[in-house]
Amino acid sequence: MKILMNTELVSRSDAKVDIEDRGYQFGDGIYEVIRVYDGEIFTLDEHMERLERSAKEIKITLPCSLSELKERVKELVSVNAVHDGGIYMQVTRGVSARNHLFPGADVKAQLIAYPVPSKRPEELQKSGVEAMTLEDIRWKRCDIKSLNLLGNILAKQEASEADKFEAVMIRDGIVTEGSSTNFYAVKDGTVYTHPANHYILNGITRMKIIEACGHAGIPFEEKGIRAEDLHQYDEVFISSTTIEVMPVIRLDNLEYSGGRPGPVTQSLQKAFRNLLPGGNVYTQ
Repeated sequence: MKILMNTELVSRSDAKVDIEDRGYQFGDGIYEVIRVYDGEIFTLDEHMERLERSAKEIKITLPCSLSELKERVKELVSVNAVHDGGIYMQVTRGVSARNHLFPGADVKAQLIAYPVPSKRPEELQKSGVEAMTLEDIRWKRCDIKSLNLLGNILAKQEASEADKFEAVMIRDGIVTEGSSTNFYAVKDGTVYTHPANHYILNGITRMKIIEACGHAGIPFEEKGIRAEDLHQYDEVFISSTTIEVMPVIRLDNLEYSGGRPGPVTQSLQKAFRNLLPGGNVYTQ
């Protein structure tokens, strides 16, 4: 396996992280996970633009231009012969003696990227999953795809221990998002989801779902979904780079669509697949 370190491809054995890297000591960095289908990188531009935005928000200067980084990612996919999978990428503020203050300008950001396995969870997409709600204890800059994921991890672990696929976060009575997903609810044929502000990550798949809604003629509205109103919705689903459009058939003690994926969710699954490399080759 080849690993991208800054702008160079190196062997796995040569890919080392310093113990004083600020990503390791502070979680001082950002990341992206990019999907590859049939050897083609999906939404590379969108992921790179979000990486750049996250970097600017926490005042990290990327080690190279976006155009160069895109070329290196393409090379990484090619040299590793990634067919169906993903690329994990992270950027930290760099290596410096431990200090809460930013290091000097001589300390350069450190970037790594490498292939990760990722398969479409087709059976779960057909059957749907169960989820639970939890208080959203995370910081108020969830729009930054930061390495600081402890709040997400604790929620995901609690859901797993309850035999649930996902934890759906509630902040001040409003549904924000899942621990590693965006959240949507459907009422009378319209899809609703939390506005893309600092309380959620504006997922790349979320953006493509909005596009898919347009193609499928499905109304889409960004608004706060009150937790106390969840029983009034007809369908619920979640999304991410790795799970695409995933039906939620039970949320806490609420059952949706008779315990099966609902018609709007199924329509969006098809519309989303048509946006992938190969289009409607991806059918269920």
